[in-house]
Amino acid sequence: MRYKLLGRSGLYVSELCLGTMTFGGGGGMWQKIGQLQQDEADALVKAALDAGINFIDTANVYADGLSEQILGQSLRNLGVARGEVVIATKVLGRMGKGPNAAGASRGHIMDQVKASLKRLQLDHVDLYQIHGVDHDTPIEETVETLDMLVRQGLIRYYGLSNWPAWQVAKAVGIAERRGLVRPVSLQSYYTIAGRDLEREIVPMMASEGIGLMVWSPLAGGLLSGKYHRGQESEGEGRRASFDFPPVDRDRAYDIIDMLREMAEAKKASVAQLALGWLLHQKPVTSVILGAKRIDQLKDNLAAVDVEFTKDELIRLDKVSALPPEYPGWMIERQSGYRTDG
Repeated sequence: MRYKLLGRSGLYVSELCLGTMTFGGGGGMWQKIGQLQQDEADALVKAALDAGINFIDTANVYADGLSEQILGQSLRNLGVARGEVVIATKVLGRMGKGPNAAGASRGHIMDQVKASLKRLQLDHVDLYQIHGVDHDTPIEETVETLDMLVRQGLIRYYGLSNWPAWQVAKAVGIAERRGLVRPVSLQSYYTIAGRDLEREIVPMMASEGIGLMVWSPLAGGLLSGKYHRGQESEGEGRRASFDFPPVDRDRAYDIIDMLREMAEAKKASVAQLALGWLLHQKPVTSVILGAKRIDQLKDNLAAVDVEFTKDELIRLDKVSALPPEYPGWMIERQSGYRTDG
């Protein structure tokens, strides 16, 4: 297991992160994603820690708070020293019936960080993330509140999730202009079958020193190796009942075919290669693994040992390349004007 600095911070996190969306279950969407209870969660957390993972991600909305509660109890049950783990959680989604029981406002953030800490049985969160865009709350208010929580010691760092590049850059600019703590990370969807991030967000992160946490690195199970062209509705995978995130299926199956060919040659799984590709991408700090079973988690953990030749990476880049889109194709066309003379 390798460890990387999270953005422009001094915090080292493992290149694989344990996601806990499968903890707790409940109704609706959470029932489809996973219903792991305490003993099962304890086993997954232990397996992750034994493999060298020091980074665990959850959110207040996962199973309506039960995921945080189970994770906090797992840390207690396993006797994990607080300084040995980096715990990340999130705030934004609805946690009550009133009009102010959601969003990234000062009131909701301050209420929810205390509720998360109680469920997690912790005195601070290492990384507190805004779980999406709040169109009603000024970014200034959100950044000021997060800065205050850092200074109060309730959180150590903060990050963003599912934000477009311009809003992340705006948050960084507000923080720097006002002398406030700046965000260190962005949690976003990124896979070899969904490289949209590379258009605007990846260049922004490189410019502003923002670390990348990847969610759904197997495209909701599509890259797990269980699915074949024309058979994606079969089986027991999550895609069968919860078809998310959206993927260009034609391009995805071209990629899966190539991954399967390489996996057979390397005596590895398709999932390991899909995860390994992400670990070879420079912008990636940590890849979040969600699992329902120990064997599934252990298979994914082996991705850290996957190696690609230069030719294999070129082939994978070509088969998964994004179609040209403006202004990217115009920028590329004009990019030589400073070096021709």
